[in-house]
Amino acid sequence: MNQTFQARSLSAAPPSPAPVPAEAAARAGGLGRGALALLLSAHPAPALAVTVLITVLGVAAGRDVLGSCLVALAVLTGQLSVGWSNDRIDLARDTAAHRRDKPLVAGEVGMRSVSVAACAALLLCAPLSLANGAAAGGAHLIGVAAAWSYNLGVKRTRWSWLPYALAFGLLPAFLTLALPGHPWPAAWVMAAGALLGVGAHFTNVLPDIDADLAAGVRGLPQRQGRRRSRTVAALALLAASAALVLGPPGPPDATGWSGLAVTGALAVVLCLPPGTSPDSRLPFLATLGLAGTDIALLVARGTSLV
Repeated sequence: MNQTFQARSLSAAPPSPAPVPAEAAARAGGLGRGALALLLSAHPAPALAVTVLITVLGVAAGRDVLGSCLVALAVLTGQLSVGWSNDRIDLARDTAAHRRDKPLVAGEVGMRSVSVAACAALLLCAPLSLANGAAAGGAHLIGVAAAWSYNLGVKRTRWSWLPYALAFGLLPAFLTLALPGHPWPAAWVMAAGALLGVGAHFTNVLPDIDADLAAGVRGLPQRQGRRRSRTVAALALLAASAALVLGPPGPPDATGWSGLAVTGALAVVLCLPPGTSPDSRLPFLATLGLAGTDIALLVARGTSLV
């Protein structure tokens, strides 16, 4: 009887919640930090900036809601794959340069994780790009392949500017070839994209020229030196802006001239000395400002890309 009573008492008692071990909480926190480190290894700021700018341009070109979402996803996965592959391929060089700002160098994320993430993003990019159509998707994938070729070794040659020119120059084609009739973009649009890519390349390399030379990386900006590279970047970006304002049929309006004045001022910023730090990111931020102004010009004028 006592055994029966005890059994009933035990069955009637509400179960007490199991305490969460401190080890499990620490593990969860570690996973969160690891995920953040993995994300930072993909260079998320420029990846997001490029994705937003191209998506906005896609809307201006006439892509519908579904098409714009496909553009955003394709561009984002492509950019993430390029960013992750860059940090993974450059691990030895970044370690030698004591780049503790890199999560891989700091040991905050593993090599295998970054490699898997880069490959997974690339595998996702392929069907997302082709979902925009075979021609449009092919144009985007050629651009992504060009960016990977840069990471894999072209950046060490005097042709380091070419993958940037090809990738950026083909982005308008990625947008227009998915439209009815699959038209190619106007020549001035593709020229502006290629010039933007060249300017972005020279600008992005500026803070790391000395470290690159020490590591044996001798792309065209490294061969030209910091001062000449700053001038080339400014001229390329200003030429891109001029193509966007002066290229469309008809005379530019006040908005076009104002945009050209703004981009001219930003180009001047690129030519100025970096101040107290040679590692200043101001030129790169000016590049993003130039690109944003160019997209705003297209949207404000309602200019067709074809």
